[in-house]
Amino acid sequence: MAKQLQKLELTWIGKGNDPQLEPRILIEDPSKSYGDPKSENILIHGDNLLALRALEQQYAGTVKCVCVDPPYNTGNAFEHYDDGIEHSQWLNLMKPRIEILRNLLREDGSIWIAIDDDESHYLKVMCDEIFGRQNFVCNVIWEKKYSPQNDAKWLSDSHDHILVYAKNKEIWRPNLLPRTEAMDNRYKNPDNDPRGQWKSSDLSVKTYSANYDYPITTPKGRIVNPPKGRCWRTSKVKIQELIADNRIWFGPDGNNVPSIKRF
Repeated sequence: MAKQLQKLELTWIGKGNDPQLEPRILIEDPSKSYGDPKSENILIHGDNLLALRALEQQYAGTVKCVCVDPPYNTGNAFEHYDDGIEHSQWLNLMKPRIEILRNLLREDGSIWIAIDDDESHYLKVMCDEIFGRQNFVCNVIWEKKYSPQNDAKWLSDSHDHILVYAKNKEIWRPNLLPRTEAMDNRYKNPDNDPRGQWKSSDLSVKTYSANYDYPITTPKGRIVNPPKGRCWRTSKVKIQELIADNRIWFGPDGNNVPSIKRF
């Protein structure tokens, strides 16, 4: 008998006992409706799992972006919900909701989940299982405090997390902000490079490799080595190719510490 392959997964009490929900529909409550009735926007009042099940019937595979701010499970009790439920119960609440949210996403869609240290690492592993680890995009760090918390019992936590997953990372791309004039002003062209404006960047890196620790001779004959404990970011062969292609800057007099040109 062939040995059954095992996968790496997060387990907890109650996992797999997901609620079996029948298809749902959304019904308008005129007493709660307001605004333009022709608007595509919807505000849903009710249990979010049932609401997601209803949305799934109409919007599966069509949503470009999902942003969710689930309970952090901090141990506090708030007016409208208990934010201190047992850990396994919290995971059981999150799993079916995240699964439906994934179903709502279209192939080039993404989900952004706000969370803090209490559950972020468990949520990350669970989302790896739901979305596939290959579709994890980034853990965005959001700085929530700009000064130390003086009454912290242990360490002052200064940031929360935003876990970002793509439905299909191979085709998902972020919408980049347009370049500003201030950004462009960082680039100059002191050597009249025909490829356009550029700015110099450090040629050394702190991740040390003996193979990348070698002397470079400037055009004026000066011998330059990387700073102590650092090395160059590329090999001897590659650095000669970059020099020949005028992508290494030795300063206006050709005798400065070399830097790489970023166009």
